[in-house]
Amino acid sequence: MKNKKSKKSPKFFQAPIKAYQYISQMLPANCRYYPTCSEYAKWQFEFNAPYKALASSTLRILRCNQLFPGGIDYPVIRLRLSKYSFVHKAKRINGKIKVDFWIVPKPRHPELDSGSKYYYIIKDIYDSYLTFPS
Repeated sequence: MKNKKSKKSPKFFQAPIKAYQYISQMLPANCRYYPTCSEYAKWQFEFNAPYKALASSTLRILRCNQLFPGGIDYPVIRLRLSKYSFVHKAKRINGKIKVDFWIVPKPRHPELDSGSKYYYIIKDIYDSYLTFPS
């Protein structure tokens, strides 16, 4: 579980991003990537440490120009999943959990393999629920 300070930290960094997203609704969409750069930054601050999120978001914004092709570029995080993850705890508590993000394994690269795995973060747009039998 996260402490109170770490829960406030993403909100602090996400506030300017949400303000930008509100203002940019009035302008034509011009991001070359999916998800948009501001959505990418918001997800980075939600799942990574602030310094990693800032670095990744800055590099993404610098790539968002005519010199790069654009396309689909989901945020990547590094996780060390345990045998008893949140899904097992949720199964015992309620029997049903709401899915906000899917964590999809990224193909491994030998030079990046350090015991941890890298995952893509993909937002669930269908308001899915996982139901577990009692």
